[in-house]
Amino acid sequence: MLSSPDLSFSRTLPIVVFNQLGELLEQMAQTVESATLVLTEGVLARICISVEWQRQRFTLVVSEQFSALLLGNFESGEQGNRGTGEQGINSALSARLTFNLEAIASFLGELRDLFECDSSTYQNLECYRQIIGPNDATLQSKFSLLLLEYLLTQPNQEIISPPSPIGPAVYICQPVEDALKKQVSQERLLNQVTTQIRKSLDLPVIMATAITQVREFLELDRLVIYKFEGSKVKTQQYQSSPDDGNGKRSTSISVNNQSLLKDFQQYGGYIVYEARATNAITSVLNYTERNCFMRTSQCWEKYRQGFTLAVDDVEKTYALEECLLNFLRESKVRAKLAAPIIFEDKLWGLLIAHQCNQQRQWTESEKNLLTSIAEQLAIAIHQAELMQTLTQEKQTLEQRVIERTIGLRDALLAAEAASRIRSEFLATISHELLTPLTYVIGMSSTLLRWPLGELSQRQRDYLQTIHDSGEHLLEMINDILDLSQIEAGKTALNISEFSLVNVAENAVESLRKKATSEQINLNLDLQIDPRRDRFTADAERIAQILSNLLTNAIKFTPESGSVTLRLWVEDDTAIFQVEDTGIGIREEQLPLIFEKFQQLDTPYRRRYEGTGLGLALTKQLVELHRGRIEVESTISIGSIFTVWIPTQAMRGLS
Repeated sequence: MLSSPDLSFSRTLPIVVFNQLGELLEQMAQTVESATLVLTEGVLARICISVEWQRQRFTLVVSEQFSALLLGNFESGEQGNRGTGEQGINSALSARLTFNLEAIASFLGELRDLFECDSSTYQNLECYRQIIGPNDATLQSKFSLLLLEYLLTQPNQEIISPPSPIGPAVYICQPVEDALKKQVSQERLLNQVTTQIRKSLDLPVIMATAITQVREFLELDRLVIYKFEGSKVKTQQYQSSPDDGNGKRSTSISVNNQSLLKDFQQYGGYIVYEARATNAITSVLNYTERNCFMRTSQCWEKYRQGFTLAVDDVEKTYALEECLLNFLRESKVRAKLAAPIIFEDKLWGLLIAHQCNQQRQWTESEKNLLTSIAEQLAIAIHQAELMQTLTQEKQTLEQRVIERTIGLRDALLAAEAASRIRSEFLATISHELLTPLTYVIGMSSTLLRWPLGELSQRQRDYLQTIHDSGEHLLEMINDILDLSQIEAGKTALNISEFSLVNVAENAVESLRKKATSEQINLNLDLQIDPRRDRFTADAERIAQILSNLLTNAIKFTPESGSVTLRLWVEDDTAIFQVEDTGIGIREEQLPLIFEKFQQLDTPYRRRYEGTGLGLALTKQLVELHRGRIEVESTISIGSIFTVWIPTQAMRGLS
């Protein structure tokens, strides 16, 4: 937050005027957003106080954003009041209005000490004493406008003290009025600069506009910005020229060149912005002093600490520094005021005001204004640096995203190509295997039907093994073909109406012999209303799903275990559940069971180890029906596979 000049003043005021100023402060306190304390001498009515405090009247406003103290003392032996009675009107006080933080904190401490240290009043006053901070510039300006409006409504009023043995004394409000007007103008200028910084990210435009406005306001011959080495923010050389006589103002911009950069690096910096009152004043834009400036002098360290240098007459200040004096004479500088531009504890540059033809006594108000403008320019520079960094990071990120996108696209195309080639290869190989496999199965089956006398038992056992192995191999090849067809999007469902009970019973009966040979109890649990038995889907694929799940359950269930198929219907969804008392699946392996060619490492692998396609194909068939499949499993207890199949729309029907 900008620091504002202290508008403290002391005057002898009638009690009526004093009270009206107090009312202005109370009115101001109502506009402050943060918690605000407003006190008058009425707070002392309930305690014993000294005569000195009895002669005092005050209005105290304390908050984090705005604090002020209006303090008045009656002459010895005289005590007025805040009423509108005759005594109050004729009374006068020695009054002081201050915004000085130390003075307010000191008065608040004295007021606090009048109360018992264990009282809530004491503690609250101490709390408010701790939160006092610099006044918000906007609120300070607002009060200045209120005070100025009050004074302007009584332009001819004179503040007169009561008669005294020495004679009447007259105090005119004009000095306070002039100070307030100037303060209001300064606050407006600061608000303009602040608003421009908030609205624009164009640093050259912000800098040039700010120095032009400040030069005109302070009636300077020249105002420049000197940039030090090490700044990351790119700038342009910007010159604002005076009016050309037709009410038009011209500007010129020159971009950094290599020679300037060399000077910048060798001599520490150069002037990057300039505003002049007339063309007759020498331009120092891009100027670099090459001999006299010593970066190790104490002045540089003061600048780093926030010191504002005010030189009323360079002839006197630099009388013993001939080099600098000659440099300033050459640049037509008679008086100068320099405020540091600092952000992130680094000295970026200087905001320098020049009076060229005559000496000038710089006022505190002018120093404060230049310091405040420098603070705002530091904010603009920081803002530009952040934007520059953000832009660079954005460009880098965009480039990385482009590169990553290209990489992912290439990887996706390669993966799709590999998947397509693999599917085509598997389909081709499977088709090629079917023909010889058909002969193997057919011929072995024919040989098994020959009379017993023509073949020995050992030969029959060999033929049976060949036949069973061929059948198993045929099942795996068919699974591979089905999976390839589904992945290629070439599989269509044959939708028809069928009996869920019949499909479930057939699936169980087809595996009954296998379960009996493995000494496993195979059960069917029908929990279905006979009226809801009719269902619409691909009956053959549903049977394939059940067969795969039941086969898998029998495969991994130990002897004397059980496998159960449950069936029920909810709404328009058929639910199949296959539960076994098998070996179970470890939790970390659950995500793998539906992957193609995945065989979990278990101690119960039997002679039909499989290819790991059964559950993968089952999942594909379920999803082809827009259904879903889930599994729950516990090691050594068993697994439960649940399938939800929604009813399918018949082709040709809406």
